[in-house]
Amino acid sequence: MQTIRNDSDNSVDGRAAEGRPRTGDLGLFLGGAAASVVAVGAVLAFGDLESPLRGPLTLLLLLGAPAGAIAIALSGLQPWGRVVASLAGGAALNLLVAQAMLAMHMWSVRGGMVAVCGLSLAIGAMALLTRRHPTPGRGSTKSSQE
Repeated sequence: MQTIRNDSDNSVDGRAAEGRPRTGDLGLFLGGAAASVVAVGAVLAFGDLESPLRGPLTLLLLLGAPAGAIAIALSGLQPWGRVVASLAGGAALNLLVAQAMLAMHMWSVRGGMVAVCGLSLAIGAMALLTRRHPTPGRGSTKSSQE
């Protein structure tokens, strides 16, 4: 029996030899850029700094932090499906936090940001801690020929 193996190495078609970046490098670059924008938004929002970028970057923090955590948890989905589901989940988490804080008469801007960031950290940590890695010897993807 022969199993089909999916090589993520792009050196087969010569792109890596030509000096062009691999496809995964662009995703890592965009993820790093988004994480740095969210971090700057957190510094501006929690530090109570006056800047014209404070509002837009705080909005990106409030949507990007839960969306990023949910995207980590949904690593098995196709890329576009993961983007749509994580953005929808991030918006839903923001709405649920706001609704819960309003219902308990505990609304504050800083408290809402702390709650959203705390829940995002919890979701991301649980997703990373419960991620299953294939063990060598079981479920190996090496091709075998009879």
